[in-house]
Amino acid sequence: VNVKETGQILLVNYEDVENLKVTQIGAARFLHDGGWDVTLRYFLTAANQSNKIAVIDSRDQKLTALIDVEKIPHPGRGANFTDPKYGPVW
Repeated sequence: VNVKETGQILLVNYEDVENLKVTQIGAARFLHDGGWDVTLRYFLTAANQSNKIAVIDSRDQKLTALIDVEKIPHPGRGANFTDPKYGPVW
C-alpha cells in the first residue's frame, strides 16, 4: 500500500486476515503507482514528483534501492517485456 504524500509503503501480510502483519517502509514522497518485477520478489513504485523509483524487496521486507531518475517516472506495468538479448525490461 502506497501512502502517497508521506513517502511510506505498507507491506501487509494477509496470510492470517484476523491478525494482519503490517511492515512500514520509508521510501520517497509522492508515491504514485507501481508493480512487481518478473520474479514477483521486488515491487517497484514511482515517486513521480520526487523523480525516484523505490524498489522494495518483499522477501526481506525492506527498501532495496531508491533510484534517481529523470523527470516524473511512470513505470507502468504495460511497459514490461523480455528482450531476447538482455532479458526482462521494465
